[in-house]
Amino acid sequence: MQYRRFGRTELQMPVFSCGGMRYQYKWQDLPQSQIPAANQRNLEATIRRSFELGINHIETARGYGSSEMQLGSILPQLPREKLIFQTKVSPQPNPLEFRRKFQQSLSFCQLEYVDLLGLHGINNQETFHNSLRPGGCLNEAKKLKAEGKVKHIGFSTHGSTEIITKAIETGEFDYVNLHWYYINQWNWSAIKAAQRQDMGVFIISPTDKGGHLYNPPPKLVELCQPLSPIVFNDLFCLSHPEVHTLSLGAAKPSDFDEHIKVLSLLDQADEILPPILERLEQAAIATLGKDWLDNWQVGLPSYDNTPGNINIPVILWLRNLAVAYDMIEYGQARYNLLSNGGHWFPGAKADQVAQLDLESCLASSPYAKKIPGLLTETDRLLGGAPIKRLSQS
Repeated sequence: MQYRRFGRTELQMPVFSCGGMRYQYKWQDLPQSQIPAANQRNLEATIRRSFELGINHIETARGYGSSEMQLGSILPQLPREKLIFQTKVSPQPNPLEFRRKFQQSLSFCQLEYVDLLGLHGINNQETFHNSLRPGGCLNEAKKLKAEGKVKHIGFSTHGSTEIITKAIETGEFDYVNLHWYYINQWNWSAIKAAQRQDMGVFIISPTDKGGHLYNPPPKLVELCQPLSPIVFNDLFCLSHPEVHTLSLGAAKPSDFDEHIKVLSLLDQADEILPPILERLEQAAIATLGKDWLDNWQVGLPSYDNTPGNINIPVILWLRNLAVAYDMIEYGQARYNLLSNGGHWFPGAKADQVAQLDLESCLASSPYAKKIPGLLTETDRLLGGAPIKRLSQS
């Protein structure tokens, strides 16, 4: 395993982290007696395999159902001086409720302290306020740190680059969990802001949210040769020293196998990546056109400044991926989460475009006349049954 300094925490962080949202039994709390033995054995085998590989950062959240409680059966058996454990608790209007949820996490995990506590989901102005207002949840997290129950405080986010950067630039956090990978590089400026604050940078779900790369379309497989899409994406992310660790949402011990192939390639990234990046770009140009590829994001309104809250940037992004790389299944999964993802994946689908006047909100786009038709086309291509977030399942 390779390790990187995790910003001002000074932790030596493995370049892969063992994320905890795919191996648990349920998305709800339930007694240990209701956990099937086979599921618990698989979870514990996954954690042991993680440690065997040198992936000593285990990451989960209070919102991940039975994950913390199930981890509590294995974490006390691991050498505490080697374990880097992170959990996350969502900001609450009442900071005492935040404390209660954290205490529940600590009890479930059967640990005396956590190395990293993340405020889970600073995604919009409301969660920002609940976290950072005087006497808010960040203040409560600092009290927990003073009590020796927390070593370092950070935040996780699915929010806009603007809200992420605003939280980073407060200087209050030691690290950030955010989205950034080949198909979605919007948050690069936030990563650079984190670097200026000497914060640790943890990439959320580069394999699943980064394109459903456990089951990639044949076209993407071909374009990423001689690497698999998983190894390509890992190498792309880790070729940037500003990135410290990638979360691997392992569901079973063998899920690590493809990822660790990248370790021997990190020193060769400057040779391996350029031809793959060129093929991916040329494939996108061939299907979308260079002018569109270079300028499609110009002048697009945010969903909350769009009639019907239609999330035009996300919908056009998903269309681009579907057309350029045949990422239909990924596009369908993300598109049909719109209107159902709350502040974790905000905005609405384009199924009502015909009833809405988008002329004013698209006035600054060079493709103002074209976009309504593309939105309708994307709804036909990707639309289907609404999809809930996993934690709502």
